[in-house]
Amino acid sequence: MLSPQDVMQLLQSLIWLLAGVGVFIVGMNFMSAALEKSAGSGMKKLLEKISNNRLSGVGIGAGVTAIIQSSSATSVMVIGLVNAGVMTLMQATPIIMGANIGTTITGVLVALKNDYFDMLMYLLAFAGVMMGFFKNEKIKLAGSLCCGLGLIFVGLEVMSSEQAFGNPLVETIFTDIFSVIDFPLLLILVGAVFTALLQSSSAATGIVITMVGTGVLPLDLALFIILGANIGTCVTALLASVGANANSKRVALIHFTFNVIGTVAFTAIIWLFRQPIVNLLVSMIPGDDPMSLQMRVSVFHVIFNVTTTLLLLPFVKYLVKYSCLVIKDKKDEREVLSLKYVDDRLLSTPSIALMQVKKEMDYMLALVEENTTLSFMAMDTGSSEHSERIRKNEETIDFTNSALTKFLIRLSGDVEQSDERIIGSYFHVLNDLERIGDHAENFHEIGMEMLGKKISFSDMARGEIASMRDSILQMFAISKDAFENLNREPLPALTSLEDGVDGMKKELIASHFARLAEGNCNVDVSPYFSSVIIGLERVADHLVNVGYSIVNPTGSQKDGN
Repeated sequence: MLSPQDVMQLLQSLIWLLAGVGVFIVGMNFMSAALEKSAGSGMKKLLEKISNNRLSGVGIGAGVTAIIQSSSATSVMVIGLVNAGVMTLMQATPIIMGANIGTTITGVLVALKNDYFDMLMYLLAFAGVMMGFFKNEKIKLAGSLCCGLGLIFVGLEVMSSEQAFGNPLVETIFTDIFSVIDFPLLLILVGAVFTALLQSSSAATGIVITMVGTGVLPLDLALFIILGANIGTCVTALLASVGANANSKRVALIHFTFNVIGTVAFTAIIWLFRQPIVNLLVSMIPGDDPMSLQMRVSVFHVIFNVTTTLLLLPFVKYLVKYSCLVIKDKKDEREVLSLKYVDDRLLSTPSIALMQVKKEMDYMLALVEENTTLSFMAMDTGSSEHSERIRKNEETIDFTNSALTKFLIRLSGDVEQSDERIIGSYFHVLNDLERIGDHAENFHEIGMEMLGKKISFSDMARGEIASMRDSILQMFAISKDAFENLNREPLPALTSLEDGVDGMKKELIASHFARLAEGNCNVDVSPYFSSVIIGLERVADHLVNVGYSIVNPTGSQKDGN
């Protein structure tokens, strides 16, 4: 029976332990956010190298996870990319495997904990806080990184202090608890549930390593809890796949299956050869000091993930087939408009999300150009052959404009200051592209109305429209090159063409009214001709805005309607 004093001591120890866990997780979040922002371009370069090479995929997964310090975040990001159609299952599977290797770095950092290292980390945390008062964004970002790294070790110190695990009563209670649940499957369940609750295998692993270092958790039991943590970390990915397409759900299933297979294999081995494996780890890292005790758990964590990856990497194709057998495609699923390259799950990694927004806008620009070309063809031939294609493209253009605008609004609060200007320019470009799409639709409607009324432009009028149209198509090519490839060189030519279009508008309208006065033009065609010429001039204005958005991200150049 515990006395009131014992209960109070236990309560104090629990508060210290929870405080330590809280500081540790805050430090992890600080550090991962700072690493992600500072290495955003690095992650972009890694993801741009995505290929069907399995070893390359493992390297990308390990690299991205090492950058953002979270295998769960990497898994969610991969699910987002698969859901957006950017990555195939065959490409995603090795990346998921690599993520498990990348996450072991946190455990190694935690295992390095000792008095001298701790003092350095505390100073680093203080320096990071002070750096946060600077106005320079790079210094503030470096401060966040230092502060996060320092707070991780502050949290570990609080957890391992006398007030937490150092209390003899707490040690006795934990000893009694683990003597009761000294059964591998129960320990794995504890690790899985604990990690699922924390939503971070790095945090769970860090706490287990600390408990081993303080002596409240035997090494042989800690190994099973670490195995369970690798299953618990899949919960985040499984939750992220809810509401996603079939392939995204398959990624989450593959992640879960991969970790379960590794856990089952290692559980069987450790269960049969528990003491020899413990002896091997002790011989690899001798010593009874806390750092040696902690390093043994960390080394096991690395060995588990690297070995599991090496064993299952040759069977990627079979893991993909298995996931396709379990999760079937919905044959009766109706076609629903959705973004091609962007997924809400990418909001957790702003630098990658912004890269995908650019791809989506490149695609939108291609659709706008296609609709403009098809509309010209409809006017030239008086045919409704491409009407359905134009209608579907316009639906996609309108949807993309609305959906991307909402996505950018949500993204804008999490990006760096330098990226805020880019997002500002994207808002303007989206508006310009949507307006060009409306003009293209209007050109098509003009063609269909004239077809219905059985009227057509004169040969001279058709030639004048063609000359203006050719200039517009040249402007499309230049604007696309400038926006998609961030190419400034052809921008003067874009301005020159736009000036020419402005001049043509005045000349052609004057020529048209002259023909009307001479009786050489059907008066019923007059409003259509004027609408086409005015529309083409406005398209030119919008194309200038799109092209110059790469050098003027704060606003538009022209006011087109």
